[in-house]
Order: sequence, then C-alpha cells, then structure tokens
Amino acid sequence: MNVFRKYLRDNRRSIIGWTIAMSVVSAMYTSFYPTVGQNPDMAKAMDAYPQALKDALHMQDLTDPANYLASTVFGLLIPALVIVMAIAYGVKAVAADEEAHTLDLVLAHPVGRGSLALQRVAAIGASLAIVSAAVLAVTLALRNSAGLSAVAPDRFVAVCVQLLLFGLVYGSLAYAVGAITGRRGLALGVSAGVAVLSYLAYSFFVQVDALQWTKNLSPFQWYLGGEPLKHGLQWGDSGLLLLVSAVLVAAGTARFTRRDVAV
Repeated sequence: MNVFRKYLRDNRRSIIGWTIAMSVVSAMYTSFYPTVGQNPDMAKAMDAYPQALKDALHMQDLTDPANYLASTVFGLLIPALVIVMAIAYGVKAVAADEEAHTLDLVLAHPVGRGSLALQRVAAIGASLAIVSAAVLAVTLALRNSAGLSAVAPDRFVAVCVQLLLFGLVYGSLAYAVGAITGRRGLALGVSAGVAVLSYLAYSFFVQVDALQWTKNLSPFQWYLGGEPLKHGLQWGDSGLLLLVSAVLVAAGTARFTRRDVAV
C-alpha cells in the first residue's frame, strides 16, 4: 500500500485550494510594492508609526525591495497560512484518523505503523513543497513588473526553501503530539499555542529586555532572521529547522509504534 500517494490523492482538493490561496496572496502583496515602496506619501505615513510597532512588525524601510518582501509577502500572511496548513495536515496524519476510529482500518492493510506515519509525514512535506513552489513561481513571475528586480532570483529561491522548512516544523509538531497522544484537540492546541508564542518571541517579546533571548528559540527567527532575501539561503538556520522537524518526527513515530491505538 502506497500511503504517500494515497495521502496526496485524498487531499488533492485541499492542496489545490491552499496553492491557489497562497498564490493569490503572494501576487497581491508583490504587486502592491510600487504603491507602497515607491510612494513618498506612503513612506512618510510609515515614518509616523511608533518605532516600537515598526520594530515588532519588522517594517523597516519598505522602499527597499527585500525589506518590503520580508515584511509583507514572506513575513505576514504567507507564513501564517503555511502554519495553518501544516498544523491541519499534521493533526490529520494520525490523531484525526484515530479519534474517528478509522486508523485501525488503515492499519489492517499490509503496512507497518512506522511506514504509515513516515509516509504521511513525507506527504505533508511534499504538500508544503507544492505551495512553496507556487509562491516562488508567482513572485518570480511578477518580480520585474512589480519593480523588485533588485532582489536576485536565487534570493527568492532561498526564502521559499526556508518557508518550506519553517512550515515543516509546525507540521511535525502537530504530527508528533497527535502520534504520541492520539488526541486531535491536544495536537491542534499545542501546535497553535507554540505558533503564537513563537511569533510573539520574534516580534513583541524582543521589545522587553528580559525576554529578548526568546527570539533565538523561535522558528520565525530561524526562517527570516538571517534575511535570506538579502543574503541567500542560511544554511545554519535551515539545518536547525530541519533538525527540529526530524527530532519531532522521530519522537512521534517512536511512540506511535509502541502504544495502543484507539479502535
């Protein structure tokens, strides 16, 4: 039984929907650059914002194409959508089927628990790769017409690779909690809570001296902190994102293969 292909096939409509949604959001924000980044009146309006707010939202000098993309396309809605998608798929990998009492039917096929889990995780990664590739294709297609040619194509590739790895962390976390506990609600709650806290650590907690250290624990920092749109792929940050995902998947799979499954 090829669980990988079946998972992608069963979720094809959802994947298409996410791909379209992220493509539209990417196109919209990318196309807005001439209106925002090249408009003196908009720049003056941005200067009037409190500095603490601009620091929290990483809204620094939006006339710079790389800063604009990092603050809008790749720093706001797209990562939020990727998180929601990754968590939804991660929860569904084991916990949702187990709570629906259908997991035992799947395991009745000639496939081991470990193989089932890892193939579904691989399918989650493939799904995230599809939407990340769509974001890359849209932003590259609009790069010249939107006045973003100062950002080299390889920088777009770098940030989209890190976007994929960023999403994989949250998908792996949702999978791990679900695989360890078999509880869909807990997997969803823990993953969503970590996502919120990690964003706060990257944005608002850094405004408090005593909490600045939390930024280094945030996947948002590993994703955008090294400024891949300016400096290219950050190998250390990418490796850290991948390592955390691998540890979570390994922990979830190890527990899933040993515990009793609800039937």
